[in-house]
Amino acid sequence: MNHPFYNDQAHIAEEFQLHDSHTIQRARLAQFKINSYKLSLIKSAFCISRDELTGNLKSTLLNYTEPSLVLADIGFFASEVQN
Repeated sequence: MNHPFYNDQAHIAEEFQLHDSHTIQRARLAQFKINSYKLSLIKSAFCISRDELTGNLKSTLLNYTEPSLVLADIGFFASEVQN
C-alpha cells in the first residue's frame, strides 16, 4: 500500500513564513501610521486630520491584546500537544 508522506518540516516552515510576513506587514503599517501622526504634529496643514490620526492610533496600535486571544487566533488550542 502506498501511504502518503507528510512533510511536517515543510508545513512548519511554511506556517512560520506566513506568520513572519504577516508580522512584517503589520509592523510596516504601524510605522506608516506613526509617521503620519508625527507629520501631523509638525505640519500645521495636517491639523484637521490630527484628531482622526490620534483616534486611529489609539484604536489600532495602542491597545493591549491578551496572549490567550493571540494563541486562540493562530489555532494553538485546536492542535494536539505532543511532547
